Parts: sequence; structure tokens; C-alpha cells
Amino acid sequence: MKEALHVEWTKLRTVAGTAWLLAAVVLLTVALGVAASAVVSCSGLGCGQDPAKISLTGIAFGQAVVAVLAVLAVGGEYSTGMIRVTFAAIPRRSTVLAAKALVVSGLVSVAGAAAVLVSVLAGRIILPGNGFTEAHGHATLSLADGPVLRAAVGSVLYLVLVGLLALGVATAVRDAAAAIGVVLGLLYLFPIVAAVVSDPDWFKRLQRISPMTAGLAVQATTGVGSLPVSPWAGLGVLGLWAAGALVVGGSLLRWRDA
Repeated sequence: MKEALHVEWTKLRTVAGTAWLLAAVVLLTVALGVAASAVVSCSGLGCGQDPAKISLTGIAFGQAVVAVLAVLAVGGEYSTGMIRVTFAAIPRRSTVLAAKALVVSGLVSVAGAAAVLVSVLAGRIILPGNGFTEAHGHATLSLADGPVLRAAVGSVLYLVLVGLLALGVATAVRDAAAAIGVVLGLLYLFPIVAAVVSDPDWFKRLQRISPMTAGLAVQATTGVGSLPVSPWAGLGVLGLWAAGALVVGGSLLRWRDA
């Protein structure tokens, strides 16, 4: 495993696109979080807004870049034929996939943590000027506050799980463009389908199984009782999607030729 980790780390570190994608995760997440914090307002007591979720709005868009990064960790090698060299050097394919998962998770964790910290800090600075004050029932955003800390840590874990989901899908599909399409479809299509469903029971069911909607429930710090799924359970739903994708991808990786 140590050798496989070194190989995968070296490959991702030396690819120029990796640094740009990681930077894009941070910049896109922070930029959209700042924009959301700047345009929203709270004009009275109980305005029905969640400050932590507002500041972390960018996660819903930064995840697309994370998905691309994770897909390219596998799809890029299949497109160039380098995957055969990898398997020749490390014959145990499950070890290769595990090493890729660990390296992708580590890189996404670092980028995600930076993006979340800056986003929360920006929200802490901007939101009070837009009416999110104690007088209106909103405490200043602080990671010392349990629900805000859970939203921040959960957002980083959310990005990591999206990366693992994308890695599993890419391993199964083996084509980068197709894998990106599948992952983005899973993330963004469920909310669109749920929005056009008129039956309230089916609406809740779709929200509970949607990797994006359920996963992002971890960001909620207000109105938690009204959510279709609890914060950590929602993140667990995304975890099941990621685990399922890795199991399917890993099984196909072992059974098929490179």
C-alpha cells in the first residue's frame, strides 16, 4: 500500500491540472459563498434564513470541480493507456483503487477545509451587516458553536464523499466524459426531479435518497426538525452512494481487462 500511495500521489501531484482544479474548488466555493452572503438580507426577527448554510452555499457548486478531479484520477489514465503501466507495477488492482481513494480524499480534504474556513469567515464578516444580528435572533457565526462546527466539518466530509463517489463511477465507466456526466446527473438531477413531483410523499422520498439534497442537510443549523432527513443521516446517505460506487467500480476493476 505504501508503494501504491507514493505512486498515486506522485501522479496526481505532477499533473498540472490537479493544482488548478484544487484551486478552483477553493475559489469557486468561496466566491459563491461570499456572493450569497452579500445578497441575502434579514430585516426582522425570525427571517427564516440559515446563516451557516448561506455562507456555505458554494459547496453545492464546488462539488462539480471535485467530481472532475476525482474522475480524472482514473479516467485520465484510461484515456492515455497509463492504467496498464500502473497495473503492471502494482498487480493488485484493489490496492490501486484504495490508494487513489486515499490520495483523492486527502487532497479534497485540504482544499475543502480551506474553502469552508474562508467561507465561514466571510459569512461572519458580511452577514451581520445584512441584518443577521442577535437583535434578529441570529448569533455571529463561530466554529465554537456546535451546529456551525458540524455544518463546517460536514461540508468538508461532503466534498470528500463526492470525490469518492466520482472515483467509483469513473472506475466503473472508464471514460472520463461519461463518468463526469453520470456523477453530475446523480448530484443535480435528483433535486430537479423532486421539484416537479407533486406528491408530497414522493417528494420527501426523493429528497431522502438524493445524494446532494440528503448530503447537504449536514449544513443546516436552523429548522433541523423540519428536514426530510437529519444532518448526519443525510451525510450517511451520500456515504452509501459513494460506498456503492466504489464497490461496483472495484468489482468491475478486478473482473475486466485493463
